[in-house]
Amino acid sequence: MTSVRIPAKPSLDGLETKWSRRWEDDGTYRFDRTRQRDEIYAIDTPPPTVSGALHVGSAFSYTHTDLIARYQRMRGREVFYPMGWDDNGLPTERRVQNYFGVRCDPSLPYDPDFTPPEKPAKNSRDHRPISRQNFIELCERLTAQDEESFERTWRMLGLSVDWSLVYTTIGTEARRVSQRAFLRNIARGEAYQAAAPTLW
Repeated sequence: MTSVRIPAKPSLDGLETKWSRRWEDDGTYRFDRTRQRDEIYAIDTPPPTVSGALHVGSAFSYTHTDLIARYQRMRGREVFYPMGWDDNGLPTERRVQNYFGVRCDPSLPYDPDFTPPEKPAKNSRDHRPISRQNFIELCERLTAQDEESFERTWRMLGLSVDWSLVYTTIGTEARRVSQRAFLRNIARGEAYQAAAPTLW
C-alpha cells in the first residue's frame, strides 16, 4: 500500500492549466460526428464580439449555456458546442480606430510599409488617415490578438466548448460560406432589391 502525502497547506496553483490540458488531450468536450441526429444536442449561441476585453457579464451569459451543455452530457447526449468570434463590423472598426489612432480613407493608396503610430491620438479628429487595405490589415491583426485573449479567458473559466470547432464571422472561410449562401438565395428567388424604410 502506498502512502499519500497530504500537504500542510493545500494550493490551487496550476490546477487550471493542469485540467485545461487534460480536457484538451482527452478530447473531453470534442464533438463526435459519428453519433445519430437524435443523440445530438446542438448549441448555437451568437458569438461574442471580439472588440476589447471580456467582462463579468460575458462570463455570466456563457455560464448559463455551459450549464445546459453539461446537463445534456450527463443525460447521455452528444453535445455540439462550438465557439465563434464575431470580429466583423462597426465594433471592430471602432476598436481599431481607437487602439491604433487611425481612420480609414478609401481615397488613399495602399502603403505596403505602413506601421501604425506608436502613440495613438486620443481625439478621433486627430486620427491618422490610412488606405482601406491598410485599415483592413489592422482589423485582421487586432482581431487575431483579441481572439487569442478571449480563448485564453474562456479556457481559464473551464467553458466546455469544443475548441476544435472555432469559427469567425470574417475571413476567407466566412466570406466563402456567405457568398455561397447568397448565391443559393438568388437561385431560389429569395434575394431581392426593394426600397423600404430601415432603422439606423
